[in-house]
Amino acid sequence: MSLHDPAPLTAQDLAHFAETGWLVRRGLFSTAQAGEIARWTDELVALPEVPGRHMVYYEDSLTTRGERVMQRIEDFCPYHAEFDNLVRHGSLAAAVAQLLGGPAVLFKEKINFKKAGGAGFEPHQDQQAGWTTYAPMFVTALVSIDRATVENGCLEMTTAPRQTQMIGAEWEPLTPEQMAAFDLISIPTEPGDVLFFDSYAPHASKPNLTDAQRRILYLTYNAASDGDHRRRYYDEKRANFPPDIERLPGAKYVFRV
Repeated sequence: MSLHDPAPLTAQDLAHFAETGWLVRRGLFSTAQAGEIARWTDELVALPEVPGRHMVYYEDSLTTRGERVMQRIEDFCPYHAEFDNLVRHGSLAAAVAQLLGGPAVLFKEKINFKKAGGAGFEPHQDQQAGWTTYAPMFVTALVSIDRATVENGCLEMTTAPRQTQMIGAEWEPLTPEQMAAFDLISIPTEPGDVLFFDSYAPHASKPNLTDAQRRILYLTYNAASDGDHRRRYYDEKRANFPPDIERLPGAKYVFRV
C-alpha cells in the first residue's frame, strides 16, 4: 500500500501547524488502507519475540492485578516490508517533508497498544527524551489504527502558540506549574486519520479503562539534512532499556537514551 500525493497537506493545514505545532489530517488513509495497517499490526504481534530483533515492551495492567499487558512494539520496519514501505514512501513521508521544509528520514517507529487497563502518559514534550542528542527538531505522525476516544485515552494537545524550545527538564514530565499556561484538548481520531505534531508540542493521554485496546502507530522523522540517526538511537536504547525478552532477572532498567 502506498499513496502518491506529493503534497497531501493544504495551505490551511500548514498554517495550523505553524501556529500550534500540530495538525489533524482526517482520512489520509482510506478505510481499506486502515484495515491493512491493522492487519500488519496483528502480524507484528504474532511474530516470535527474539533477542536482537523487534522490541516488545509490557506494562502492569491498571485493571487486572498481577497481569502484564503489551504496551508497545518498536524497531519493526526491518522485519516487515509493508510497514517499511508505508513509513518511507508515499503521502505520509511527503506530508512530513512539507512540515519540515525538505526531505525527511525516519528516526523511530512504534505502535502503542494501550490495551484495556493500559496506562496513559503525563504531559511532556518529546524533545525532553534526550532527542536533542540526535537532531534539533522532529515531526511525529500519529496514525490511528483503532478509534481513539476520550474514554480509551486519545491524545491530548494544547491550544497554545507553537513552542520552539523545551519548557521542562529532560527525562521529567511537565509539572502542573509548567502546564498552567496550556489548555489540553482531546483529539479523537478514527482509523486512517493522522495527527502530526512536532517534538516541542506538549501532549498527554489518559489511561484506557475500557474493555478494548486502542492501537496507535507513531512514526517520528527528522530533516534529512540533520542526518540519519535511527540505527544509533535503537542501538543505544536497546543497551540501556532493552525489551522485556532481553532483560536480566532482577535488573532495573531506566530509559535514558
